[in-house]
Amino acid sequence: MPTIETRPDPQRWKALAFIALAQLMVVLDATIVNIALPSAQTDLGITDGNRQWVITAYALAFGGLLLAGGRIADLWGRRRAFLTGLGGFALASALGGAASSTAVLLGARALQGVFGALLAPAALSLLAVMFTDARERAKAFGVFGAIAGGGGAIGLILGGLLTEYLNWRWTFYVNIPFAVVAAAGALLVIREPAGARNRSRLDVPGVLLATTGLVSLVYAFSRAESHGWSDGFTVGLFAAAGLLLVAFVAVEAGVRHPLLPLRVVLDRNRGGVYLSLGLAVIGMFGLFLFLTYYLQVVKDYSPVMTGLAFLPMVAGMITGSTQIGARLMTRVRPRLLMAPGFLVAALGLLILTRIDVDTPYTTVILPGLVLMGLGMGSAFMPGMSLATYGVEPRDAGVASAMVNTSQQVGGAIGTALLNTVAAGATTAYVTAHAAGAATGGTGAARAAAETLRLQAMVHGFTTAIWWAFTILLLAAAVAAVLVNARRQGATVVAGTGRGGSGGTTGDDRDGAAGHDGADGRGTTTGQDGARAQDGSTGRGGPEGDEGQAAPVPVLAH
Repeated sequence: MPTIETRPDPQRWKALAFIALAQLMVVLDATIVNIALPSAQTDLGITDGNRQWVITAYALAFGGLLLAGGRIADLWGRRRAFLTGLGGFALASALGGAASSTAVLLGARALQGVFGALLAPAALSLLAVMFTDARERAKAFGVFGAIAGGGGAIGLILGGLLTEYLNWRWTFYVNIPFAVVAAAGALLVIREPAGARNRSRLDVPGVLLATTGLVSLVYAFSRAESHGWSDGFTVGLFAAAGLLLVAFVAVEAGVRHPLLPLRVVLDRNRGGVYLSLGLAVIGMFGLFLFLTYYLQVVKDYSPVMTGLAFLPMVAGMITGSTQIGARLMTRVRPRLLMAPGFLVAALGLLILTRIDVDTPYTTVILPGLVLMGLGMGSAFMPGMSLATYGVEPRDAGVASAMVNTSQQVGGAIGTALLNTVAAGATTAYVTAHAAGAATGGTGAARAAAETLRLQAMVHGFTTAIWWAFTILLLAAAVAAVLVNARRQGATVVAGTGRGGSGGTTGDDRDGAAGHDGADGRGTTTGQDGARAQDGSTGRGGPEGDEGQAAPVPVLAH
């Protein structure tokens, strides 16, 4: 397919600021409400049985509708989807902040999930189609990756501050100014490139199967956390999710205009990114969940102090994403950033397995958080960029939605699986040590019982963190084995031949676009065959040498 190179949008860097603000709002909401939940429960009289639905209602709507939201963004146009998502999210947040009953609050959370599922893929796909130059793309995704990785921790801080100094309702109201500023900026500066929209009809059977399948899967993991993995209804939900998602794949393989073109996920590099990021999020959710409980319950930190304790990890993520990932993404292969990044994050978790009841923050928790942040920031940024790199503009929305879907499912798995592991380890510890704690007088017995409770809790946390450490090692292995793309610094002509026999050459061994060279003829390049530009002979880069299709950054028509 011929491509036409156009001048970059001069407003693209201003647009990035407003896209990043919208992404921050969505990511914040994943954790900010958690801090406020106890206060909201008391104020509205939410029962213990309904309390989990404040989190689950959002997770089900967001996780279930992401693919549909991504395709709608492709169909409507990302700018329109972005603005609609912002407006809907703000209205839902206002409704949640003003809620006077449990039903209203749960409805507001579900609406936040619906509009978040439209907003999140629209934001990421706007970046994918607006930033096509490799170096600019690296900087843009560095900012976006830092927010995606660190926003959850910022949500803990902001949630603690708002709950402690105002009230829980402001964890909802705070989204409104975010949305207003982002929408005003989008109206003024965001211009979606021409020819990037997918005008095919919406695949309604695919939407229904994907939505019900993902809702069943997310709910099954959520229910497993509270009812156990062997609960009959939980098992039924897992079975239903499997059948629905298998049927979805079968339908997508046969329809003319699928909701999720299988070419998007069957690409080796993109599939490797989706899988490795999903696995990494399991480890991240484990850290957030258990370290928050550890700091508040065992160390007796206030919500604000707990949030501030995560700041070094946020700083590490920003540094890893903008100073390591963004600077090296155009110089080395993505897997040389992703796999080492996940290993560094795993090292941070390994350090955190040493926590006990009396562990000081500065000697164990601080270095563990810094390494976790640096590693995740370095790995997430090139991964999120590669997930949309080379995808056809008409598929940018759904490819972006798959990034969010993998993380949402990873979060659901992480919460359910690691909670189960921690609970089992805690129970086993109490059973093994209860006899020794029961000796002594009444006061001594109470003190011993409290010490046992805290020690058992910490043992459960460290056991779950060991599991998260192992899962991050698996994420590193997946990135190292499956992600084999060249560095994201070249514009490459797609092909399936053994090598680029007549294509022009680039400047370096990785297939970067040759400057001042003429386009080659008869090119069937693999991943090293590069396209030179602007009319004279290229400067001696190599011919393509691999027989698989290279990623193609398709420029705007």
